[in-house]
Amino acid sequence: MIVKQQTINLGRFKRGYHLVTSKIESVFTELEEINQGIALVFIHHTSASLTLNENADPTVRKDLEMFLNELVPDGDTRYQHHDEGPDDMPAHVKTSLLGSSLTIPVKDGRFLLGTWQGIYLCEHRDQGEDRKVTITALGSK
Repeated sequence: MIVKQQTINLGRFKRGYHLVTSKIESVFTELEEINQGIALVFIHHTSASLTLNENADPTVRKDLEMFLNELVPDGDTRYQHHDEGPDDMPAHVKTSLLGSSLTIPVKDGRFLLGTWQGIYLCEHRDQGEDRKVTITALGSK
């Protein structure tokens, strides 16, 4: 059994849903050492989240963004926490809804995703910061 772990900076993204599967796989090259196993991908932020979804049609990303913005609108006067602006508390709510980690099977050095699945970084702030994720993979060679 081997364990590999790395924290990587994905960079800064505009508000929305962004496919980051290939970026994570290209930077986290230690994944190639795992023949069979599992990976945990964890984001280090409370105003951005991770999710798995459709990786082919970009309108899916736009529709998800539209839906979540309607579900959790910016500037709701009921929010007490607004230290960093009207998108601050909504970003925290969206992160709680979507989650901060993904558990993904690994096979032959790659994430074992469905044909149309990809890892999304979901940026919930208008002015997001550099986003870091830690990937921990464990399995057999």
